[in-house]
Amino acid sequence: MKSHLSVEAPSSTATEFVVSSRRPSSGVLAIIGYAVRVTVCYHALLVVILRLRSTGHLTNDNVYLELFLRVTVIDGILAAIAAKAEWWMLAVSIALTFWLCLRRPYKEESLLVLQGMGIQTSTSSPYFFVGPTTTFISTTRIQDIVIHEAFKGFEVKFYLAIIVEGASEVVVVFPSLLPRLDVLQKVWRGARACLYAHATKPG
Repeated sequence: MKSHLSVEAPSSTATEFVVSSRRPSSGVLAIIGYAVRVTVCYHALLVVILRLRSTGHLTNDNVYLELFLRVTVIDGILAAIAAKAEWWMLAVSIALTFWLCLRRPYKEESLLVLQGMGIQTSTSSPYFFVGPTTTFISTTRIQDIVIHEAFKGFEVKFYLAIIVEGASEVVVVFPSLLPRLDVLQKVWRGARACLYAHATKPG
């Protein structure tokens, strides 16, 4: 999986390295993509509402339903689907639609280095609206940051690792994406320069 690296330095004592499988694209394309997802979910919800109306659970003069239907031009198609579909088929289709729309099409992992404080690793959730998984390691527990190599199938993979005092295993950075060696080397140099900058300053 091809990944892209971006580096942000919000202050002189903090640097964040973000590796993502998302292809760089314009803001307009990203907005269009999100709009399509919202539209699909919206119409899936409309089908459920129309199904409830066809079974008598909602009245035809429901103000909210009429308001929803005014924001679509395919209410006839949706009504036909809702009237003919079985409940189990409808439930499976709606669940699959929401799963596909809410699933994030890319992976994103980051390494935040805070000088004098420590390192925080983060992995994005597979779904939108769900927070990332983060791990914080204080400076006092960090023994070193190294680049290791390992076999994955018949390939040799390089990975960035943090050796933590008292831990039986190293903490692998970017474990899902496993970026290229040149990317890891750039992150390794930048992370060490930020984390240990105070140790090289005179006085």
